[in-house]
Amino acid sequence: MELGTLAALWRYPVKSLRAEALARVAVLPDGLEGDRTAALVVTTETHARAGQPYRGKESARLHLTDDPAVATSFAAEAAVAVALENGSARWFDAGTVSLLLDRWVREVEALVGEPLDPLRWRPNLYVAAAAGVDASEDDLIGARLQVGSVVLRVLEPIHRCVTTTYDVATGASNPSVLREVAQRRDNVVGVYCEVVTPGEIAVGDALTLA
Repeated sequence: MELGTLAALWRYPVKSLRAEALARVAVLPDGLEGDRTAALVVTTETHARAGQPYRGKESARLHLTDDPAVATSFAAEAAVAVALENGSARWFDAGTVSLLLDRWVREVEALVGEPLDPLRWRPNLYVAAAAGVDASEDDLIGARLQVGSVVLRVLEPIHRCVTTTYDVATGASNPSVLREVAQRRDNVVGVYCEVVTPGEIAVGDALTLA
């Protein structure tokens, strides 16, 4: 069964910073190649996030830049010192691959009454759902999905936080986004997946039930 077509593909080389759009990418056993391989780690000892990544929850402007130096200056303005850590570690909050259907975004747009950039949800895979596909996030839990030469297994729905309220172009906040998602969608938009079979994916690939 075809669920849709891969309409956009993104990775986030530095956790919480601006997305990098891709046409094609290798998918490794632990996620997209180059995804979240670096993070700005809080070095201010008295900060609640000391030793952990500085995230969008702490700054509405991080996603406006892909430059760690600029993001470091944003943190400094809030009196937070951070250091770039870049190595073999991955900086995921939960699942290694996030997937978002456009119909789920449309549902939230209908609730808030305005168009929403899918990058608010920071997906890796953004899929244009095929005609007649009305699956919810819960409907896909446990499913095996194939895209390109990659097989994914859907693990869990993604529960959302304040970062979804930020406009990806300006950083301006619209609290109604998270409020409606929390009240009307059980605070869920999108799903996390694990990689069953590594391979390569590209924009335009079909997403099917494997």
